[in-house]
Amino acid sequence: MKEMTLTRPPPEQARRGSGGRPTREEAARRDARLLEVAAAMFMERGFEGTSIDAVAEKAGVGKPTIYARYRDKSELFTAVMRERIETWLAPMAAAAAPSHEHDPADLCATLHMISRHLLSHSLKPQSALVQRMLAAQAKQFPELAKLAHQEAWARAVQTLAVLFRRSADRCGIHIDEPELAAGLFLDLIVGSTKRNVLYGIPLDPEFEERRRKVAVDLFVAGLKASGQPKAPAETS
Repeated sequence: MKEMTLTRPPPEQARRGSGGRPTREEAARRDARLLEVAAAMFMERGFEGTSIDAVAEKAGVGKPTIYARYRDKSELFTAVMRERIETWLAPMAAAAAPSHEHDPADLCATLHMISRHLLSHSLKPQSALVQRMLAAQAKQFPELAKLAHQEAWARAVQTLAVLFRRSADRCGIHIDEPELAAGLFLDLIVGSTKRNVLYGIPLDPEFEERRRKVAVDLFVAGLKASGQPKAPAETS
């Protein structure tokens, strides 16, 4: 993977001149810079391949500055991944929300709109990097994997389940378990895409778009079929 280019700032002492304590704004900028550098290095080199020494050198800060905020490399990694989850994975739930521009009675159009947002978000390089890091470190950092699941997948499921409940009467469909249906819809739209991204398999955007359209049409057809009156059983 090509290394991200980060311009190294001047050392802390040179920035402050007199050697005094940094202002609150300076401290905030320093911390943001530190997380940015650490994130780039963790993504490029992995957890094991990244050291506090290397992060400190590239960020232009002293090791005591890092240890004053983070107990060890694991705590720094946790802070980085929490920030990345909020930035790149949590928006998946927002992507599952229907737009006010769409008629709630037109479930097919709404699901096409939602699925386009979901697929677009899943194909973003940063989203893929975060998922790979979480997959690689899930055993060592199970709380991060759980957080990513709750902030992305679980929230998207709940958002879609609400949509299905509201659309049931208006669209002539019947769904006994909206949460299960929502999970199945997400699997149809981004399940294979997420797996291929984790494996580093190149994706063809045109094929992914064709697959998305077919998946939505099949899903909606199934929902509509479930809402049709069942034919009476034949009697002998």
